[in-house]
Amino acid sequence: MSFELTVLAWTLVLALVQVMLPAVLRNGETGIGYNAGPRDAPAPPPRKLTGRLMRAQSNLFETLPVFAAAILIAHVAGREGVMTHWGALIYIIARVIYLPLYAAGIPFLRSLVWAVSFIGIILVLIPII
Repeated sequence: MSFELTVLAWTLVLALVQVMLPAVLRNGETGIGYNAGPRDAPAPPPRKLTGRLMRAQSNLFETLPVFAAAILIAHVAGREGVMTHWGALIYIIARVIYLPLYAAGIPFLRSLVWAVSFIGIILVLIPII
């Protein structure tokens, strides 16, 4: 398996972590009964950390389809190389760093790290466009 596909697989692991973190916290906030039920009544608003983790998850899911598609296209087209290697690496490292920055509520640096992850996607796209 190529390096880029391996990074994509680890990015999917990160996505699962980002699904589970707010889910576990939210379960503690609303209780198992609420989460297992039909959720007909509105839940109380999430606590600060839970809300941040939910928003970080949403943010990952905005770019993950583009990243995944770019990696798969590069692989199928035989365009993997130095640019896709570094783009994939930059993307996942930035996304891993982004999560605790968002959870801690650190502004500006979090946005800078997001921009770095976006550059990673662009690096993957360059050889395939």
